[in-house]
Amino acid sequence: MAREFQRGHKAKISDLTPGTDLYVGVQISGPGLTFDISCFGLDANEQLSDDRYFIFFNQPKSPEESIQLLGTQAGDTESFRVTLDRIPANIHKLSFTATIDGAGQMSQVGPGYIRIVAGGEEVVRYAFTGSEFTTERAVMLGDFYLKDVWRFAAVGQGFDGGLDALLKNFGGEVAEEAPAAPQQQAAAPSFAPPPQATAPAPSFGAPAAPQTSQVPQPAPSFGAPAAQAPAPTPQQQMHAAPTIAAPMAPMGGTVPPPAPAPAPYGQPGQPPQQPQFGQVPGQPVPAAPYGQQAPAPYGQQPPGMPQGVPQGVPQAAGAGLQAALQPYKETATGQRWTPQNQQLMRVDLTMGGTPVLARQGSMVMYQGKVDFSYKGAGFAGRIVGNATGQEMQLMRCTGRGQVFLAEDGSHLHAIELQGDGICVSAESVLAFDESLQHEVRRIEGHGIPGGALFTMQFQGTGTVIVKTHGVPVVLPVTPTTFADCNAIVAWSSASQVIISSQVRLRRNAYPGHSGETVNLQFRGAPGNFIVVQPYEV
Repeated sequence: MAREFQRGHKAKISDLTPGTDLYVGVQISGPGLTFDISCFGLDANEQLSDDRYFIFFNQPKSPEESIQLLGTQAGDTESFRVTLDRIPANIHKLSFTATIDGAGQMSQVGPGYIRIVAGGEEVVRYAFTGSEFTTERAVMLGDFYLKDVWRFAAVGQGFDGGLDALLKNFGGEVAEEAPAAPQQQAAAPSFAPPPQATAPAPSFGAPAAPQTSQVPQPAPSFGAPAAQAPAPTPQQQMHAAPTIAAPMAPMGGTVPPPAPAPAPYGQPGQPPQQPQFGQVPGQPVPAAPYGQQAPAPYGQQPPGMPQGVPQGVPQAAGAGLQAALQPYKETATGQRWTPQNQQLMRVDLTMGGTPVLARQGSMVMYQGKVDFSYKGAGFAGRIVGNATGQEMQLMRCTGRGQVFLAEDGSHLHAIELQGDGICVSAESVLAFDESLQHEVRRIEGHGIPGGALFTMQFQGTGTVIVKTHGVPVVLPVTPTTFADCNAIVAWSSASQVIISSQVRLRRNAYPGHSGETVNLQFRGAPGNFIVVQPYEV
């Protein structure tokens, strides 16, 4: 029986099927839409370091044929054969994607899916609908990825820029070239269709007929139509799709003439610009400040804008407004926790299925169906929190959607724990996965009020979001590592912490006192660390 995946679900392939010869089918459709379905073979850095592992209509197989494009069959818009034990060692991920060839958005698609079939039996299916997307024109549907063993993940994340943006995300480039002649096909794979097969799911192996104009092969079994996929020549237009790194073209499909358009960043005709406020590192710098096409003296119209049109008012096509807002668009990486900028964090509750505990009032925006409820610490927890100063007022976030968190413009950092632990002051915690265990930890010491300090210790598997004032520094723990207890943010829980007090009665009685009376000394094995912020609470 097939397992039904939701976006973000992951599983080992060996838990789904003992086989390594797999069929991957994708079904996607929409009124008036044409789709290009591809597979990217990526290296350990998730980059397309070898173009021969971009499998699409014009390159239907990898060099060793571990990844093969099979075509339309068995109710699938496109299908692939993946032989996991033949994939080269330098390929660590296979990303199956769908892009719109021409105008349209993924919100227009109907119900679709990506599925895995092994031995003629469907073992997993990730179903999606257009309601899960908005303006995306390219979507990563699912991944096979190598993490000690091969695993499958349902992704469902996309890009507004179409195939061009998808290629750039994977480190590839779009080259303008003439339509390629159909490649010569080798002989049909050895896994020939069985004599009789009427089930809708393909039984491996059973490939479709090659998608070229060769001598017709026997029609595939399991009821798949023998019709060939569309010829590749018209689909070359997909390379004209706008990318996420450039302003979108007007809806009419025409590009404004070169004269009124602003010169690209860094070229003659436009002075260098500083990064926009709040711009996420790595995103492109917009061609002009907000609502303008090019800088102009105060009170004058920018170059290229018709006289009488106020500055900041987009023209009919809206290209100027889109260009200005492009750097601030939501960042979707397919991960559960995604920084939108240094002060804003997004958590996707649909991934992982684990609720999130966040500081009360830290939600600034959310999308989807999300419920917020009070998370009490209980009577004993309140007593301990009040006595130690480590009380956290939390809310519980559940549902299916994305929640955006921030507080007082603090810098936010996602720290993922994989069975290890970290100590963080409760004041520096913004949010964390409910799967993490947390408790108050006592640091013994003398020469300070109360004879001890307290902190929160987080352990388990999950992510904790830590706040800092400014950009912190991470130092390795050595026998000579000391930190001001008012500036330290966090440290690895395996570190040994010792109070280092410089309190002396005579010294405190004189005005020349340094003010550095209580420090923390850290000791531990290699690999332990401390995090210090440029600010004292």
